[in-house]
Amino acid sequence: MSPLLKRFLITSALAIGVVFVGILVAQGSPRKKSDAADTSTAASQEGSQTTSQASPDAAGSAAQASPAAADSNAPSNTASNTASNTAADTNTASPAGSVEAPRYTARVPAGMTAPEAPQKLGSLDPSVAPAQFTFSRNAAGIDRVVAADIWLTVQDADQARRARAANDLATLPDESKRYVLAASTNFGDVALPVLAARELEIDGASVSVFDAVWAETAPGQFVTEIADEKGNVVARMTRSFRLGSTGFDLAVEQRFTNLTANPMQVRLLQNGPGDRPYDPKTLTEVRRYHFGYLFPESRDPSQSFVSANGQLYDRSTFSSQVAEGDPVVWPNEKSTEGNFTLSWFGSTDRYFALAVHAPYAPPTAASKALASVAEVSTFSNQAAGKSELLFTSLWSPKVAVAPQSDAAFDLGLYAGPLDNRILGNAEPLAALNMRDLIVYLMSGCCSWCTFAWLADGLLWFLLFLKSYVVFDWGLAIIALVVVVRLILHPIQKKSQISMQRFSKAMTALKPELDQLQKKFKDDPQRMQQEQWRLFKERGVSPAGCVGGILPTFAQMPIWMALYAMLYFAFELRQQPAFFGIFQSLDGWLFLADLAEPDRFLNFPAVNLYFFSVSSLNLLPILMGIVFYFQQKYMTPPMAPNMTDEQIAQQKMMKWMMVIMFPLMTYAAPSGLTLYILTSTCVGIYESRIIKKQVDAMDLLAKPDPKTKKKDFLGRLYEQALARADEKRRDSERRRPKGR
Repeated sequence: MSPLLKRFLITSALAIGVVFVGILVAQGSPRKKSDAADTSTAASQEGSQTTSQASPDAAGSAAQASPAAADSNAPSNTASNTASNTAADTNTASPAGSVEAPRYTARVPAGMTAPEAPQKLGSLDPSVAPAQFTFSRNAAGIDRVVAADIWLTVQDADQARRARAANDLATLPDESKRYVLAASTNFGDVALPVLAARELEIDGASVSVFDAVWAETAPGQFVTEIADEKGNVVARMTRSFRLGSTGFDLAVEQRFTNLTANPMQVRLLQNGPGDRPYDPKTLTEVRRYHFGYLFPESRDPSQSFVSANGQLYDRSTFSSQVAEGDPVVWPNEKSTEGNFTLSWFGSTDRYFALAVHAPYAPPTAASKALASVAEVSTFSNQAAGKSELLFTSLWSPKVAVAPQSDAAFDLGLYAGPLDNRILGNAEPLAALNMRDLIVYLMSGCCSWCTFAWLADGLLWFLLFLKSYVVFDWGLAIIALVVVVRLILHPIQKKSQISMQRFSKAMTALKPELDQLQKKFKDDPQRMQQEQWRLFKERGVSPAGCVGGILPTFAQMPIWMALYAMLYFAFELRQQPAFFGIFQSLDGWLFLADLAEPDRFLNFPAVNLYFFSVSSLNLLPILMGIVFYFQQKYMTPPMAPNMTDEQIAQQKMMKWMMVIMFPLMTYAAPSGLTLYILTSTCVGIYESRIIKKQVDAMDLLAKPDPKTKKKDFLGRLYEQALARADEKRRDSERRRPKGR
């Protein structure tokens, strides 16, 4: 065999061997890659908690009803909620050589049982406590918070007052008539209790605690234990609820105990404040979400001031965020930019709030930071329109727990009214500035013109009048009218003098104005210039006509702020006017609730295009009648030089005041219509007094320009005259000679 042939055969054999080995490697490699991809996909699905996952719950529901499945903001290293969850753990290896996390299971501690009906905290007797807390048998959460003396309707509240006054508790309204401050919310077939514990993450492995795995050791105290796959108890979790000073708040102590000889990385997932119940009677969306936060130490070294400025969100904002696939609501862009630290988070409606807050209780717990919550995410039931419900999840930070040691996840819970007397005075709520949950602000396009700061001042002044002067809310509103009219009296007097002077001056100028209209009928610009010249020569200011409506404009901010305050102030909810005198007449509901329409006569609801009507409201009708007589007898006569079109427009405006204003306030709080009606009546009397003073004045006397102090409108008028005079002179200079 030639050397060349030998080299060829050896080379060919080597090539065949290399190809054979390559084929073997190629056949094995895809299988390993596929396994890795499957593992990665599983971890990704477990991390994102998509709707394909199942979560253990009391009813053993399917995956599509799982709250954790809908929470798309679960961190990427979070495992699934099923008992077969796996995640990376370098201490445990499978026979195949892949890495697998330990499997943990929550269970009722040995020798204990899950309670069928856990004991309650608080009471339905208002002399004992203002609310009662009922706990759920699974997840160690709160099933219901029921107010002891807050009722659904003013009829129920009036009946309860009568029953207690007569010491006849048998005549109290039915239990179903009490106001439920918070309750479990259905997510598909699953009931989500308030502040329910849903999941523990231990060294990257997920443990569902959203089940009947909790034993009750005392009223409001629960415990569960965590066992590994061999049945050994490795950890214990306790939740203890203790009533706070207001009776509407709870101190929630949560402890995780590591019972092993190795350190653990732990974090907790629990339900946060979600949607408040939708109220179909509200005129606009009133449900909102609020964050209270601490500034960084560079701005607030003492870490003592809690702010909520810039962290108020309409419900629609969170709803849109979820629809866009961005469920993280804290930290958000503003909080990250400002380096804020969360202090409290809550959801509110018109009168009530559900909020979690820092466990502030100095000197032992002196921090105002809600350290047990690092992230807040939102998910929905994906229903359309008003059927949509929003839920929130509270993720704690990862906490290192040493062997045989505890980790705390404490927080506070408030489920109660948006009452200044509670949130502004009771601790720890006042120290945490949770009074900022109260916002007298209309949503939507009206938010910018509500004047929330003015609403705060009006409520303070009304409380002062009611508590120390007149002792009744209706009389306090009337007293507020008198005070406001006294403050605005100088403006009112000046405006009426201006209107009367302008009206008489225009009457005197009518012949000359008619001549100008005839002379320059083909040159409107020249006619306008000549009219301005004539006004200047005779000292007539058209601004006087505009100034006549200044008092109305001056009161508009008060009306808007008063509307928002009366609509949102819990202090006025179901409060009658005039010491409840109408309710003493066989329970007549007229003016029984100043935060609602006056309900002069009730009847079955009639559905109209924009809203439904269930009562005849007297005050808006009286307001229209008063407006009519005010327009008819108190308005100055129209200027003689007004065109037919201008006269028609002015008449239309008068009728709009008479008709449109009562219609717009028909469903408004009766306290607001009482204010406007009283203000209009006082204004008529005030106008009569001013008119007598005006009649004795020489309105046609030309004021001395050296002594007259021009106001803002007067200065504008002088500037307009100067521009018109300049145009007239310029026009005369450009006019050809001989014309």
